[in-house]
Amino acid sequence: MIEDILHFAWKHINIIPQQLLLDDKEKLEVISPGEHNFDSGPDFFNAKVRIGDTIWAGNVEIHINSSDWNRHGHQTDAAYDSVILHVVANNDTTVLNSKGAAVKTATIDYPNSLEWQLQRLVANEYWIPCAQHINSYGELPLRMWLAALSAERLEQKTEQVHRWVNELKGSWEEAFYISMARSFGLKINALPFELLAKSIPLKTLAKIRNNLPSIEALLFGQAGMLHVHDHPHDTYYQMLRKDYEYLKKTHSLTPIPHHLWKFMRLRPLAFPTIRIAQFASLIHKSYGLFSKCIEIEKFTDLTDLLRTECSSYWHTHYTFGKESAAKSKVLGKTAIATIALNTVIPFMFAYGNARGNQVLKDKALTLLDELPAEKNSTVQGFAKLSVVADSALFSQAMVQLKSQYCDKRKCLYCNVGASVLLKKSDDKA
Repeated sequence: MIEDILHFAWKHINIIPQQLLLDDKEKLEVISPGEHNFDSGPDFFNAKVRIGDTIWAGNVEIHINSSDWNRHGHQTDAAYDSVILHVVANNDTTVLNSKGAAVKTATIDYPNSLEWQLQRLVANEYWIPCAQHINSYGELPLRMWLAALSAERLEQKTEQVHRWVNELKGSWEEAFYISMARSFGLKINALPFELLAKSIPLKTLAKIRNNLPSIEALLFGQAGMLHVHDHPHDTYYQMLRKDYEYLKKTHSLTPIPHHLWKFMRLRPLAFPTIRIAQFASLIHKSYGLFSKCIEIEKFTDLTDLLRTECSSYWHTHYTFGKESAAKSKVLGKTAIATIALNTVIPFMFAYGNARGNQVLKDKALTLLDELPAEKNSTVQGFAKLSVVADSALFSQAMVQLKSQYCDKRKCLYCNVGASVLLKKSDDKA
């Protein structure tokens, strides 16, 4: 935590009242602390300082003890040769870079109250550490911070998308198809839906995409749902079963275990049988789905594209072999919004990122702002603090804030937490 405080003090260098001096007593003026780096490499990029009469631009590394430089192996790592300044709390040794040049070192002494205030903030038992302060932060800066957190959350989802694409040898279409399947499964059946999609190559489905019964036969068969019961009087079931046996043999397929599917505590409209039938209809009607989803401009366009209805058999069934009152099973707006949130928008953002297309990334954020806010315990918790999400852009930001900052007590890295600590430091000054 002490090193985190040093990062915070450097980032908000104005809280350090005394004049900074280098280890050789040269005068140091910080023009810009630089950009905080949370990946590998120096802690701050593109800093700018004045040492004596000379302005230096480069990177900054921060440690508790200057000897930590050697302990971390930086003296042999060329990635740290760009470091213009080593900032420490305790200067216990002179350090060199991989070229043998001495690295200028500055010792900073943050206010004594800062560590105590941080401990007090993170140790309280409120729902979030800053529960008593968040409303005084200001509506506009809070919305700006939440907007930034939405983008941060999308960046994290982008990493997962790129992993899928890489695993599938660069196929965005195949990765999108698998992610779309996961979204159809909702949270409870996401994994079996993913395994189902992975068990059927997209090119196999493309060969039969004009034949909806064959698509259903392949999906239900691979889901392990065509050999659990016999249903001898269900002619549609028997037809799918026969069709699947042919497709299974032709394409050398192996079904996933049936027991993976969950029906308990689900509304009938969310049964995996209904979701698979809807997924089959989407595959049937939407060739080149990835490209079409990437090209949409607004949520209503996506609704028109994804709004699919089960085949006629499912109008009177929720499961095989058991008839029910006639009811059209159309994929609703709530389900489409979930698919947009979990698949379409992350893929749009990731594809824009991969192609260096900022317009596409901005469109993903705009679409996120068009979606209704999610209804979950995190959004409800912030609502009790009078912080209301008016779209999915802000509900996603709240999930990011709560899970990645509040729960982890990373107040030093949160704009709201930082403002509380800076104010406390000013009050003590």
